Amino acid sequence: MRRHLARALLLGSIAAGLVSSGCANAAQLITEDEAKLPPPKGAVAADRRGIMRAPKVKFLSPGDLVHSPLHLQLEFEAFGGAKIDPDSVKVTFLRTPNVDLTPRIKPFVQASGIDMPDTEVPPGEYILRVDVKDSDGRSGTTSFILKVSP
Repeated sequence: MRRHLARALLLGSIAAGLVSSGCANAAQLITEDEAKLPPPKGAVAADRRGIMRAPKVKFLSPGDLVHSPLHLQLEFEAFGGAKIDPDSVKVTFLRTPNVDLTPRIKPFVQASGIDMPDTEVPPGEYILRVDVKDSDGRSGTTSFILKVSP
């Protein structure tokens, strides 16, 4: 009986700790300190639509204005029989200085795209750049704005 009570108390305290620290499985994409960095001068979200056959990155979700944790989804598309090289994917938070987010997103990268279900991001507006290459060595880049409300 004591063993069951001790186990219940232990599990309860673990659960309380997880609740107080946020989502247990949430991945921190951008930290509070990184969010405070100044944006680079002249930075704008851009899409290179004129390049043919280069791999493309499509921003699927979240929508225009979201709360954290959010579900970050990007889709990759290759052309001409080429395949996306998941090891080539690089995600950069455009700030001064830029912040390489690649190590944080690597566990969520597949040849089809990025799928981060519980992504922690502080409130703010952020420009992210995604670079990807295909098996033929062609590179594609896109930038997008992520708006997170308080």
